[in-house]
Parts: sequence; structure tokens; C-alpha cells
Amino acid sequence: MYRHFIKTVFDILFALILILATFPIIAICAIYKKIKEPSEPVVFPQERMGYKNQIFTIYKFRTMSSTRKDEHGRDLTSEERLTKHGTLIRKLSLDELPQLFNVLIGQMSFIGPRPLLPQYLPYYTDNENRRHEVKPGISGWAQVNGRNAVSWGERLALDVWYVDHQSMWLDLKIIFLTVLKVVKREGIGGAGRETSMPAFIGSSADYGEAPARANPSSDVDQGM
Repeated sequence: MYRHFIKTVFDILFALILILATFPIIAICAIYKKIKEPSEPVVFPQERMGYKNQIFTIYKFRTMSSTRKDEHGRDLTSEERLTKHGTLIRKLSLDELPQLFNVLIGQMSFIGPRPLLPQYLPYYTDNENRRHEVKPGISGWAQVNGRNAVSWGERLALDVWYVDHQSMWLDLKIIFLTVLKVVKREGIGGAGRETSMPAFIGSSADYGEAPARANPSSDVDQGM
């Protein structure tokens, strides 16, 4: 009842309310970014894997420069590509606001595993792929239990644990913990903070250091 009806109704109604309530903020962010960074797109669209392995497009306010290499041809890290205004938007957790529209049209939920890149699909174990048995979320159990500080294996295990234990009370707990982390700015991307994880190439890999095959400038967001 909760998973298939109550949660869906809540997502749609609350997304609509928040879109109306935050529309001035969304408009100000868009205008501000266009004035300060006229050559950069305001919104960053990217394909992600969603419910039942269906691909959809996620939207965020762009916080990184679209330039991936410096004048010497060196790959820029995520931290180096983070713009001054992007840092401010991330600190205030405003970069996720466009995802309210993903929630409104039913592609996402407020709470669920963060949607990841489609190219990761071949690397999941059958159990890890179960994270797609529910809609992806703006925040999730993994995001309030370590976020970027845990390995990919731990993060995916937390996602699957959520799938098996999803309930209204768990979702309310995650919402509370998410708000708490935003207020305390715990794990929020910004200057001097890690903004992305290494690319996923299987949870059996050692992620103590970024693997050679991982792109250090990946635009993988971790969500909050």
C-alpha cells in the first residue's frame, strides 16, 4: 500500500508544492548563473538508470565548468572544475532543485537509491542490481550513512538494504537525517571537499585509490 500508492501520491503532491514554493529560488539561481557564467549552460542534463533499469534524464543546476582539460591537456579534477558560483549553489544544496520535476513526472522519488550512470549496469552483481526495484531518489539511505566516505560495495549494499526495508517510517527518518546533514553541511560538495567518487567498475575493486580506468573528472553526483 505504502510503496505503490501512498508514497507515489506523496511524491507528486509534495513535489508540486515545493516547485511552487521554490520557483522564485529556481528562477533566481538560473538568472544568477546565466549572468555570472554566460557561456555555461544553466542546467546539467545527464542520462541515469532508473526504476526497472529504465534510462531517464536527470537535471541539476550546473556547478562545474564544461572545460575538462587545462591549457596543457591535463584532465581537470572535479574539484578544479567546480566554479565559484557552483560552490555556493552546492553549499546551499540548491543544485538538486531541478530534480523536483523528475519527481513530479514520476521518474524519481524523494527517497530512494541515487540514480547512477547507465554504463555501470554491466558491473552490478544480481543482488546489487536490485537497487533498481524502486524509484531512484533525491536522497537515500546511503546518502545519510556515509555518502562519498564509503566504498561502492558498501554504498550499493545500503541501497539494497533500503529496497528490502522500505517503509514510511524509514523514509521519514531519511528525510530528517537529510535535512540535518544539509543544515550542518555534512558531506555537501564545495571548495576543499570531495565532490565525486571514482567511476564504478565493480564492487570487488579496491577503492582506496581511484582505479586506473576511472575518470577522475567524472560528473557523477552523489546527491543529498
